[in-house]
Parts: sequence; structure tokens; C-alpha cells
Amino acid sequence: MNAKRKKIGRYLATILVMVVFVLLLGRSDIEPGDITQRAHGFTREIEFDFAGWGRDALFLKFREIALGAVDYLPPETQKQVVLNYLDLIRQISQYEGQLYEIYADPAISDPEAASLEIRQKLEPLYNQRNHLAPLAEAILQNQLTAVASDFGLTLGGQSIPPALYHVTPLPLALIISPRDTIRQESDIPLIPDLTVAQRDALENKVDENLDVSSLVVNVGGVGMYPTMVMQTTDLNWLAEVVAHEWIHNALTLRPLGASYLSSPELRIMNETAANIAGKELGAALIERFYPEFAPPPPAPTPAPEESAAPTSAPEPPAFDFQAEMYETRVHVDELLAAGAVDEAEAYMETRRQFFWENGYHIRKLNQAFFAFHGAYADMPGGAAGAQDPVGPAVRALRAQSGSLVEFIRRISWMWKFEQLQAAVENS
Repeated sequence: MNAKRKKIGRYLATILVMVVFVLLLGRSDIEPGDITQRAHGFTREIEFDFAGWGRDALFLKFREIALGAVDYLPPETQKQVVLNYLDLIRQISQYEGQLYEIYADPAISDPEAASLEIRQKLEPLYNQRNHLAPLAEAILQNQLTAVASDFGLTLGGQSIPPALYHVTPLPLALIISPRDTIRQESDIPLIPDLTVAQRDALENKVDENLDVSSLVVNVGGVGMYPTMVMQTTDLNWLAEVVAHEWIHNALTLRPLGASYLSSPELRIMNETAANIAGKELGAALIERFYPEFAPPPPAPTPAPEESAAPTSAPEPPAFDFQAEMYETRVHVDELLAAGAVDEAEAYMETRRQFFWENGYHIRKLNQAFFAFHGAYADMPGGAAGAQDPVGPAVRALRAQSGSLVEFIRRISWMWKFEQLQAAVENS
């Protein structure tokens, strides 16, 4: 009886923390501003309803906690539930791909009739997903909490806030940057089912009427509570993204997360810290609970044999997307700094075609593209720009910290980029 009362008390405490955190957080990255307000004139009818989604997701999570089904499953069964769920998603994705091809094929005059068999196969799979997904999500939430506890990132074994996520079709995001510099001015959430033609038409309207650079982008997760995560069959990616978004939620309770929108530097600090921590926590989750899915370590570089003569001409180097994109960003920054906006935009289009020819099908390469992708600066040589000092400083702080928890504790109490610079210089 005492054990049951303790369990009920723990569930009630978790629910209380969830409610308080939802009231504090909501969605953390909607920003005000003149450009944003003007852009709403073009997006108001197609903006995503976060309040409705959050209400439904919280009800689902409350039900999970009240049932406590995960607590009665042995570890091996929990693991199999997650793997069964991923296999189910794989089947659904295959059929949905076939469905897309049917509706996109101009040779098929009646796609509804042609797709009947596939839609009939999908219906029971969707029902299975609705039944299995909440349990699989609850298991991964608990596993992340266990790993976070190993790292010292919990309070008495409980993650604050509780690690909660829900797989769902994600909203798109309309990113807006000035034309004469690369800086994210707006991030407006849109409904997830806009066609490519609708995205392109919206961008053109916003660009022409506001004299800005805009881009409708896909996102992997959304920083609200519970976290929104894209459907995937990649367990490594899923673990990393769930951890990344939980770190965002935790940072929101500290100065760094609360200052996310204060400046571009603080946005990069937040995203880079979450990327670093998400990768470490995600890898640890896989290693502990799904070791057979851990990626192999990189192969060692063989030592050169001095006496060996080359038997054939060396192969040309493979296309290095990251290096080429970094080179593109550096030159774009130089052109914009010189006031050559039109030349910079023409150069980006030329480079986009170059990437396309090398297998990287980028729909649009512009200032908004770099404003969005440049915030994720956890890897050296990325697209954050030639003069960006923020990403290297965050990486330096992690290298100087003895553990992940020390790194998170140090950076989470910062609210100015100068504090990060001072911490790195004084370490």
C-alpha cells in the first residue's frame, strides 16, 4: 500500500511540474517585431495552432502517467516495444511513399482509385500506431531520464522538467532575414501540409512586399512543451532530437534559455549547447539501451607505407558538402559587407545549382537559409559564417568543462555573449 501511495504521489508531483512548466514555457521561440507583424498579414490563415496541439498532447501525456503502463514492463519488453514501433513506422512510410508517387504521377488519371489498395493497407497500420506510439514514447522518455540521471542532470532521479515528447507532423517555419545581412528576424510557424508551390508563392509575396529574404523550412523538433518531434525510423536521430529538445526545455528555466530571443548570439549559444548535449545524451541512450544500433567508431587512418609505390592515379576527393557550404557562406558575408546584395544573391543561386548537380537538392539558397542553419554551430567548419565567434566559443567551453553537467551548469547561467567569452578566456 505504501509503495502504491508513493507511486501515486510521484505521478501527481510530475503532473504538477508539467502544468507549471507549460504555463511558464508554452512555445518558446515566437518572437515579436515589426517585420513579424507585417509578415502575419500573409500567414495568418495558415499559421499553426499551438494551443490546440498542446492541449491534445498534454491530455495524452496525463493519460500515460495515470496508467503507468511502462512501470509494469520488464526492460527487454520495453526495448521490443520501441523496436516494434519503429518497424511499424517503417511500413507506414513505405506505403505513404507509394501513395505520394501515385498522386504525383501525371500518367495516373484517377489517383484515388489507383491508391485504394494502399489506403486500405494503411488504415489498420495507422490504428496500430495510435495504440503503440504513446507507450513507445513513454519508454524513450524514461530511458532519457535514466541517462540524464547518469550524467547528473536530474534532481533525485527526476528530470526537471519531465522529459516529454510527442511524434507528430511538425509545423513548417517561415524564416525571415534582412537582405543586406544574415540575421534571423522572424520565425513564424505554419501548418505542416503546405505544398512546395504554396511555400514558394508565400516566400515570393513576403520577399516582394517586405523587401526581405524568406524561406519556408522543415524542422526536426519544436521547442514547446511537450516537445514536438518528427516521425522517423532512425533510432539514433530520434534519441538525439528528443534529448536536444529536452535540453532546450531545461534551459528555459535558466537565464540562457530565457534570453533565447535577446540576440542572435544568444540564439546560437542556446542551439549549439543543445546540439552538443543532445548528441552526447542521445549517444549514451543508444549505448545503454540499444547497443546494437550504436554507429561503429570511425575507421583509423592507415599509416602510409613509405616503400609502396602508387599503382594507380589517386581518386578525386569526394564532394565535401560542409566545406563547400562554408566557402559559400564566407563569400556571401564578404559580398554583403561590401553592400553587393544583388551580387550576393546571384552568387547564392549559382552555388545552389552547383550543390544540386552534386546531389544536394536545395530548393532555395538565400540569406534566410543561412540565418536558419547558421544557429547550429556545434561542428567546426559549418555554415555559421566566417566571422562567427559564438560557435567556437561554445565548443571551447565544452572542451574546457570536465563533464557535460559542468558545461550545462556553466553556460545555462549566462545571459550575455560576453560572459561566455570571459569564461573561455579565464579557463
